[in-house]
Amino acid sequence: MTKNNLIVFILTIGVFSILNTEMGVIGILPIVASTYNIEISVAGLLVSLFALAVAVSGPILPLLLSKYNRKTIMIISLGTFFICNVISAFAGSFWLVLVARVVPAFLHPVYVSLSFAIASSSVSEKEAPKAVAKVMVGVSAGMVLGVPVMSYIANLFSLEIAMLAFALVNLIALALTIIYVPSMPVKEKMSYGSQLKILKDINLWWALIAVILLNGANFGVYSYLADYLERVSLLSTEFVSITLLIFGLANILGNVIAGRLLSQRPLSFVGIYPFLLTVLFLAMLFLGNMGFVIMGIVLIWGILVGCAANINQYWITRVASNVPDFSNALFLVATNVGTCIAAFVCGIFIDEFGINNVVLGGILFTVLSIGFFFAGIKKSPKEKMLKVNKAV
Repeated sequence: MTKNNLIVFILTIGVFSILNTEMGVIGILPIVASTYNIEISVAGLLVSLFALAVAVSGPILPLLLSKYNRKTIMIISLGTFFICNVISAFAGSFWLVLVARVVPAFLHPVYVSLSFAIASSSVSEKEAPKAVAKVMVGVSAGMVLGVPVMSYIANLFSLEIAMLAFALVNLIALALTIIYVPSMPVKEKMSYGSQLKILKDINLWWALIAVILLNGANFGVYSYLADYLERVSLLSTEFVSITLLIFGLANILGNVIAGRLLSQRPLSFVGIYPFLLTVLFLAMLFLGNMGFVIMGIVLIWGILVGCAANINQYWITRVASNVPDFSNALFLVATNVGTCIAAFVCGIFIDEFGINNVVLGGILFTVLSIGFFFAGIKKSPKEKMLKVNKAV
């Protein structure tokens, strides 16, 4: 394994360890509620406050820490996650667990945005989407495996062992980072003002709105997928679980596919994606009541959602490639904003038209995204320069 490939591999494990901590707790909320004798809604603060901390720190901390040695920031981030997960395992109070969850959450966007930036810069311009796609696998794996695996561990052993399992994955990533990742001092330190100047670029705002809409289209509908599969597709609980697992594993495949397509024909791939997603939602609208057909649709959708994660990251960073840490932080903020807004809008569609029409909300967001994608589909300055260099 070459040095650059090893670094990307370590970043993937690190991102997985952080997403595993974020998402895995969803599978053990009932056990948390029972252990600390609290309502499940109170236990849910472990999820909602973690997300809030990510949203608050997303546009701020990556920018503030952009001047410091990247390896140092990675070690601090992973070390904080490790220590706080150990504290959670032995905490005698739920409120101590909550604090131990929220503190590392502020460093979530720091590490993840840094990972995308390092992966992208570790290879050539053309190969950057493939490197980022490999790190995205860690995101998908954390989302897919975190919930069922941690739920299994907690039920088989105990809540403490599950929390220590979070810490173990953090520790592995931390050890690999300390041993194998070289020092990464920032050679060209940019002032905060020079980085914030990118916010004056109208193309960045087209990209941000497009990403908000596209991510909202996918995860606004996905937020209600389990309920949709039970009430519309009439799948049993077991088949709902299987279908959700299929969706998650297909995400990983989508990451690989997107990495290759974004390296070869990025603008064509981005241009056609919203239309593919619209067609899929229409198929879901008219065929969603057919049990095994919907499982096939969800499989294809899972691949497309995996592709969307890479498209969203690529679309924002191509515009703001000169401020990689800040642009990747904006990517994380935009995707979370899209999920929050679309989940609310899709909920309105459910209240007004029923759960079977939740995909109408997804179609609305997808169609709206098309205009903003095409507004910014012209080549970025860097892409134009590469074309000139090739001609020369």
